[in-house]
Amino acid sequence: MKDKMYSVEEVADHLGLHVRTVRGYIRTGRLKAVRIGKQYRIAQADLAELTGPQRLPRPAPGGAAARVEVSSIVQIDGIGHAAADRVSTLVLAGVNTGERGDHLRVQTVHDQELNRMKIVILGGAAATADVLRLLDGVLGGDNGLLAEEEDEGD
Repeated sequence: MKDKMYSVEEVADHLGLHVRTVRGYIRTGRLKAVRIGKQYRIAQADLAELTGPQRLPRPAPGGAAARVEVSSIVQIDGIGHAAADRVSTLVLAGVNTGERGDHLRVQTVHDQELNRMKIVILGGAAATADVLRLLDGVLGGDNGLLAEEEDEGD
C-alpha cells in the first residue's frame, strides 16, 4: 500500500502555517520530505511524526463535504499582565490537552498600556464553542483568577 504524499501547500494549509514555515521545517530537518523535480512531497508517515497521528488530514466522508471554520476574537478589557498570563495559560492548556479531533489555532495578545487582552480562535464550530464556554466560565466566575497581585514594593 502506498503512503499518501502531501505537497508543501497542503501541509501548510492543514497545520495553519505559512508555506515558508513548512519549507523551513524541511530545510532544518524537522520535517522529512522528498524532492521531486522542483517540489517537495511529504509522506503521511513523516507528517504524522511531526504532528502526531491524530492531526493527520482526514478524507471527507462521501467525497468533498463542506468544511466549517469559525474565526472568533475575544477582547477582555481591564486585565493586567499577570491575569492575562493566567488566562492565556488556561486557554492554551485546555486547547492543547483536549482529545477532540478538531484542529484549533489559538493566539493570545496582551496590551499592557490599555490593560486589554485579545484571544483569537480559529477552528471548527464545536471546538470554538468549547473554548468560548471555558472563557465564559473563567471570566464570569468569582474564582480569583483575574485578581491582580499587589506589588510588594509599594
